[in-house]
Amino acid sequence: MTDHLFSGADAERLALIRGARAWLAGPLGQQLLEQERLMLEEELSQLFGGYLVHYGPSPERSVGAGQIKRRVHLGADLPGVEIVCDEQSWPLGEHCADAVLLQHGLDFCLSPHGLLREAARCVRAGGHLLVLGINPWSAWGVRHWFARDGFRDARCISPARVGDWLNLLGFALEKRRFGCYRPPLSSAVWQSRLARLEHWGGRWQPFGAGFYLLVARKIVVGLRPLRQPQRVLRGQLVPMPVAKISRRESE
Repeated sequence: MTDHLFSGADAERLALIRGARAWLAGPLGQQLLEQERLMLEEELSQLFGGYLVHYGPSPERSVGAGQIKRRVHLGADLPGVEIVCDEQSWPLGEHCADAVLLQHGLDFCLSPHGLLREAARCVRAGGHLLVLGINPWSAWGVRHWFARDGFRDARCISPARVGDWLNLLGFALEKRRFGCYRPPLSSAVWQSRLARLEHWGGRWQPFGAGFYLLVARKIVVGLRPLRQPQRVLRGQLVPMPVAKISRRESE
């Protein structure tokens, strides 16, 4: 893989992903990814199957796939990406993946609806779609408005809105978790002093965390067998006794 524009690529999208990668490689981005890694390892360990599709700007592969045999990283033509694709056109068959992970894919994309629709298409019936995003109702969500790096371009879509989109695409939301409760401070001293907030936040799960994780299952629509109509039991015809009339009596 080389860091150059490939045929048919969108320059705006590639610049967006490059800026996101640069921010994630910094101290604040690494702090966020570390907390996400701990949560993802816990959630992915409960999934099983053949394929996990990972889409997002981060090139890191530190998160294991749990009991899933194979993990594939999709994205733009940048280092660490195994399959190069457009965000709304994945070279995968329908219902081919047991799980799809969008790690800040919706935060750094040109069309969140199109990306989520394409990810939902690839999940098999009964499979899972995991969405990691920046929580707009947090100190991290506020900071992105004042950032001067790639973090400023983050969309920061609320978990409630993403949950509504998943519902329209035929998914049932199973879990909604939050993580990274330390504020986005660049000082390592203050980060060390506020480390207890992670333990407190992980236990009580308040809403003001830096990121959220949504775990949704694709609903299986099956055929319901028709009930056989109950047969009404009717009484059998019983022959009535007929009196015998002799000839003498008839005369």
